[in-house]
Amino acid sequence: FKGGDTCEYLLSSGRFLGEKVWQPHSCMMHKYKNSEAKNCLIDKHVVFIGDSRIRQLFYSFIKLINPQVKEEGNKHGNIPFEDKSASIKVDFLWYPEVNGSMRQRIKSWTESSAAKPHIIVAGAATWSIKIHNGSNEALAQYKINITSIAPLLEKLAKTSDVYWVLQDPVYEDMLSESRKMITNEKIDAYNEAAVHILNSSSRNSKAKVKVFSVSKLIAQETIMKSTDGLHLPESSRDTNAMILMNVYCNKIMKPIDGSCCQPQPPLTLIQKLAFCFFTLSIIGYLIISLIHRNNYRKSKTCTDLESGEEKKPAISTPDVSTLKMLLHSFCKLGLIMTYFYLCDRANLFMKENKFYTHSSFFIPIVYILVLGVFYTENTKETKVLNREQTDEWKGWMQLVILIYHMSGASTFLPVYMHIRVLVAAYLFQTGYGHFSYFWIKGDFGVYRVCQVLFRLNFLVVVLCIVMDRPYQFYYFVPLVTVWFMIIYATLAIWPQIVQKKANGNCLWHFGLLLKLVCLLTCIYFLSYSQGAFEKIFSFWPLSKCFELNGNVYEWWFRWKLDRYVVFHGMLFAFIYLALQKRQMISEGKGDPLFSNRVSNVLLFISIVSFLAYSIWASSCKNKTECNELHPSVSVLQILAFILIRNIPGYVRSVYSSFFAWFGKISLELFICQYHIWLAADTKGILVLIPGYPMFNVLVSTFIFVCVAHEISQITNDLAQIVVPKDNSTLLKRLLCVAGFFSGLHLFSAMQDQSRH
Repeated sequence: FKGGDTCEYLLSSGRFLGEKVWQPHSCMMHKYKNSEAKNCLIDKHVVFIGDSRIRQLFYSFIKLINPQVKEEGNKHGNIPFEDKSASIKVDFLWYPEVNGSMRQRIKSWTESSAAKPHIIVAGAATWSIKIHNGSNEALAQYKINITSIAPLLEKLAKTSDVYWVLQDPVYEDMLSESRKMITNEKIDAYNEAAVHILNSSSRNSKAKVKVFSVSKLIAQETIMKSTDGLHLPESSRDTNAMILMNVYCNKIMKPIDGSCCQPQPPLTLIQKLAFCFFTLSIIGYLIISLIHRNNYRKSKTCTDLESGEEKKPAISTPDVSTLKMLLHSFCKLGLIMTYFYLCDRANLFMKENKFYTHSSFFIPIVYILVLGVFYTENTKETKVLNREQTDEWKGWMQLVILIYHMSGASTFLPVYMHIRVLVAAYLFQTGYGHFSYFWIKGDFGVYRVCQVLFRLNFLVVVLCIVMDRPYQFYYFVPLVTVWFMIIYATLAIWPQIVQKKANGNCLWHFGLLLKLVCLLTCIYFLSYSQGAFEKIFSFWPLSKCFELNGNVYEWWFRWKLDRYVVFHGMLFAFIYLALQKRQMISEGKGDPLFSNRVSNVLLFISIVSFLAYSIWASSCKNKTECNELHPSVSVLQILAFILIRNIPGYVRSVYSSFFAWFGKISLELFICQYHIWLAADTKGILVLIPGYPMFNVLVSTFIFVCVAHEISQITNDLAQIVVPKDNSTLLKRLLCVAGFFSGLHLFSAMQDQSRH
């Protein structure tokens, strides 16, 4: 509402999330690690000049560079710090009053031909109040002194970053007798004088002293925890130092989750071409619509006055209607992608950091579960994992994952481990669904492969272009795409074993099991041979798809985390379809899957297994160790859920239409959340309506779900046009796609070269 200067917001406003997490107004603050701080400040000279409060800030700042630093040395003297490995110098200069001495020091920097400090942090006032017993004469002298210093600071601000730290409030009840004259009323008067005088001569200039007033807001919430009523507690000082680091370093380091003080990234060549393409699509659609409307009016059914016969309207040719549908789809997609760009690339909407609380995760979970149970309907068929049931499964899992991402629940390990099972369950369905299709249909044609690949990847490819992100960034789509190709290759290579062939000779079942064993062996080998895995995916053009930040480690980690679950899905599908073929299970409406005794035993084992996994996941202490066990044990909870959901006949014959609706657009929901529900590439939360968190979530969620549903329809429409059933036409389209990606690669290489 007030403009887009996030630096000013960072320095002047914000609030606490909980007790320790500071949230700047409208933007996200990055938590800098020691290595990042060093990289930002390499070859830099930083100076802190002022009193004991500035000394505290100095120590918190250098601890971001070297956490081992101890607060030692002369408290009322200068303190030097140097990190020789990165050539960083940080000095504290003891000038407790704004007087002639401080002015002389600042003046020496303006007159010296030597290099000036890159960052200057200054501030003082409490000593003036204390020494002069809070007299009005001291305040008048402070105004005179700061008036003489202000032009010098403004001159330095042309070449350096200069910050004036306003005085924090005190906790008057805890002040010692010698400090009782330091009152909040006096501090406010000194701060008002500083703000009024600083930058008075350069209000319309870019070079000005930055007023660091946010410390006052932080102190108002935390000064009660002070040990002496004057100095801030350590956590508050650390927050101030982190804010200072964000103000200076974000524009240099450009962290994804540090939107404060980051300029809007310039449009890339590919983004400009995409903008032109969508603009032409909109213009083309409008032209065709106008022509179609005019033709319709001219040829509208009317009665011939002479003959009394009706004239039939001209029917549009298939080519025209196909072109119109194509342009209509791209027109809608262009408008949607504009919204994506405005939400997460332009500095138009606000972004905030996530903050996890148990209530922010579990209350929405309970709410959607109640809604899901409320919308219960009968299924069209009562088979195990029928279409309605799998849509329902995907739907409630996707909603839980969305709440998990929005609430920042990844910081709570038990929730993280259960969400890992949900992601594994998606991949289990990938193995189950694609294996069942190829096994039953025996359709290994190119059309089927192209249809699946298009539906999986269309949105992600568009987002890679519009949002300037690598393919691997949307890790789940590469994951399901690669696993689909692995399933296809496993079943399509000679000998092609399908259900129809296996029914004629049972030995073919053993042949298929041998294929699955070979697949499992390959998975096991690659999971324990990182070098071999990275070599495979480091070859061009695979490297262009699977590299992230210059290497394929992230891709290896993601693949390894759920390496067995797709195999488990394929094996489950094989066993289930074999039992179904031999009529060893009962799938009638209301009938239990097995005999009562077997059903009860399996239900008991499933419930125990389900609870046992939850207890184990809840007792996890170390994410790395639990991730190592997860690929082997996640299938237990997945199978337990399937049996609990399908063994009782009544449970198998009903489903939640609420969850199933979301399940049909689950892929679009998963991908769209990156940019139009969350923000900063999932690191933060998009804020469309500031100051009203619940209302903001309602509005952004409504838009997000509508957009995901619309994109799903667009993808389905385009799939019918782009992937035709005729093989010769399909081959031509594939050549066009190859040309498109070759051009994309060429432009990408040009972009990379211009960046370097």
